[in-house]
Amino acid sequence: MNRQLHGHRVAILAADGVEQDELVAPRRAVEEAGGTTELLSISPGEIQAYRADVVVGDRFPVDRLVGRASVDDYHALILPGGTLGPDRLRTDDHAVAFVRHFMHIGKPVAAIGHAPWMLIEARAVGGRTLTSWPSLRTDIVNAGGVHVNEKVVVDRNLVTSRGPLDLPCFCYALVGKFTQHPQPVGQF
Repeated sequence: MNRQLHGHRVAILAADGVEQDELVAPRRAVEEAGGTTELLSISPGEIQAYRADVVVGDRFPVDRLVGRASVDDYHALILPGGTLGPDRLRTDDHAVAFVRHFMHIGKPVAAIGHAPWMLIEARAVGGRTLTSWPSLRTDIVNAGGVHVNEKVVVDRNLVTSRGPLDLPCFCYALVGKFTQHPQPVGQF
């Protein structure tokens, strides 16, 4: 087993309506690389995942409410997509503040599909190049970002990807980015 993320704790921020594969595949990649993950959300209990926004998927237990989480407790952040989940998250002040703080201090963030809506809401795309689900192009441009149609884009601490078909490339890139960012001394 590859242990390059041993000792790294990664937050995954998601809500009901998350795209299941965009939650499961990155989580598995981090854990296979030796890291640990914690699912954060805006409501306790479980979140309901979907496939393509219409096919009901699995339910996933929430480990912690984002309003009770500290950015200092995590090495990196994963934002899975799906239309419904990120749309719910971007209306929650705690979720937006959590993402904004991650981006502000430069810790690694990986966002796929519709998840860049959270980056837009956190006012964190200005001057950055990123990709997303195609329908977010105008939103990203209007927020001051540059949108490109590529499988994966890495811009400083941010890794973005278009959607489920790009998951192998996205997972590879996020593990690489998370590995490049040294684990803070005295943390975790």
